[in-house]
Amino acid sequence: MKIEELNQSKVPIIVFDKKLEQLRGKVLFPKKLKKANEVLSKTGLPNLKK
Repeated sequence: MKIEELNQSKVPIIVFDKKLEQLRGKVLFPKKLKKANEVLSKTGLPNLKK
């Protein structure tokens, strides 16, 4: 695509780094994840009214 076509396009162009794939499925912050799960189990998610 030419630059003019990209500027007029409504679709964003995103380039992902291939190194991010090795992080898929890994828990990077296990302590924070455990704490967040505990808080969510006690309070739950807020109800969203439409």
